[in-house]
Amino acid sequence: MKVRPLHDRIIVSRLEEGEQKVGGIIIPDTAKEKPQQGKVIAVGDGKFKDDGKRQALDVKDGDTILFGKYSGQEIKIDGEDYLIMREDEVLAVLKSK
Repeated sequence: MKVRPLHDRIIVSRLEEGEQKVGGIIIPDTAKEKPQQGKVIAVGDGKFKDDGKRQALDVKDGDTILFGKYSGQEIKIDGEDYLIMREDEVLAVLKSK
């Protein structure tokens, strides 16, 4: 990736959910909600604390995360859609089994 987020920001690629069905009715793409899960693509170096040292981020490249419905800002890089958000907007890191 050609972009490196600053400080405590991260770049996230939304994970696409499967086709949603409600009572046998297929919901069109325009009515689907955006997924609230994503994969971390890039992380910043962390924000500066009062003593001048950087505080490392808890998330790292490749983590799968959960975030709020209205978290982050949508950006487009090389024709792909991503979210850029602060680390404190991340609700949880999902662990693989």
